[in-house]
Amino acid sequence: MTRVFDSSAVLAAIFDEPGGDRVAELWADGENLLSTVNYSEVIAKLAEHGMPDDDVRIVMEGVPLKLAQFDQETAHAAGLLRRATKSLGLSLGDRACMALAQIRNLQAVTADRAWKKHTGIDVLVIR
Repeated sequence: MTRVFDSSAVLAAIFDEPGGDRVAELWADGENLLSTVNYSEVIAKLAEHGMPDDDVRIVMEGVPLKLAQFDQETAHAAGLLRRATKSLGLSLGDRACMALAQIRNLQAVTADRAWKKHTGIDVLVIR
């Protein structure tokens, strides 16, 4: 099954946080997509934790994700999601993941339970 992963889910797997084992199971079950916006968020968090750039690259090469470009269609859909998700406090990265899942009619995987409050997108919360 093809799924779209939010940066929170990817980071849970990388840092062995609660739900990270579930992410690893999901990665073994199909094609895994990550928006380039979420990729940037993951890189930022790894760097924020003091990981050197060379190590960041090595870690990310080991993550079984295919990057999906944040193109005009996805950017437009993410922008439109702002109104519907503003009360949930979702970030641009959250909306980029949701928009990619919405456009491609795929399941979005996240650690953020607030996503379940938004209808219209199939969301799997890992913890």
